[in-house]
Amino acid sequence: MKTDQQHDSFIKFNCHLINDKIVIPSKIFAPLNYWRNELWLKSLIGAYHDGIGYGNISARVPKSHQFYISGTATGGIPELEQFHYPLVERCETAFNALWCRGLIKASSESMSHAAIYSANHEVGAVVHTHSRKLWDKYVDILPTTSSDVQYGTPEMAYEIGRILAHSHTLEKRVIVMGGHDEGIISFGKTVEDAALAVLNLD
Repeated sequence: MKTDQQHDSFIKFNCHLINDKIVIPSKIFAPLNYWRNELWLKSLIGAYHDGIGYGNISARVPKSHQFYISGTATGGIPELEQFHYPLVERCETAFNALWCRGLIKASSESMSHAAIYSANHEVGAVVHTHSRKLWDKYVDILPTTSSDVQYGTPEMAYEIGRILAHSHTLEKRVIVMGGHDEGIISFGKTVEDAALAVLNLD
C-alpha cells in the first residue's frame, strides 16, 4: 500500500483559486506541454493503479516569481490542455498559503516549485517526477531532503531553499525528496533543461 506521501493529489496548503480562464503565451505553453508529454510517456508523470496521480511540471513567467504549473490531479491525463495549467500568482510559505488563477487548483507540489524559483532567479522551469528505480539509486547520493520532511509543506519549501544554497545542487539540477517516496525534483533555465536533468539520470 502506498503511503500518503505518494499521493500528489492531496493539497496540504491553503490554495486560494481565482476562477478565471487564462491564456498561456504559446512560447511558454508549447515547450511546457511538449516536455510534460515526454515525461508522461516515460511514466515519470502519471497515475498509480488506484487512480491517484503523481508528478507535475512548471514554467516561470519571465522576470517574476509567478509560474504556470500542471494542476492537481492531472497526472493520469495523457495530454493536457491550456486549462490544465493554472497560474500561481503568489506564495506565502510562512502562512502555508498559495494564490493561483485558472479553472483548476495548482498542484500539491506548487509550494516546492515556488521555493526553487524564489531561491534562484535563473531557474526557468521545475519538474517533479516519480521513479522507484531512480529514487532508490540516488537517494542520499544526489542532494536529498530530510526524510522527516513531507511534500507540499512549508517545511519542504524551507528544506529545498537550504539545499539550493549549495553549489553542488545547482550543478546537478536534481533534488531527491528523502521524505517523499519515489519523489525527485529537477530544474533548469528552460523546461527542456529541467526535463533532461531527470531523463539523463536513467
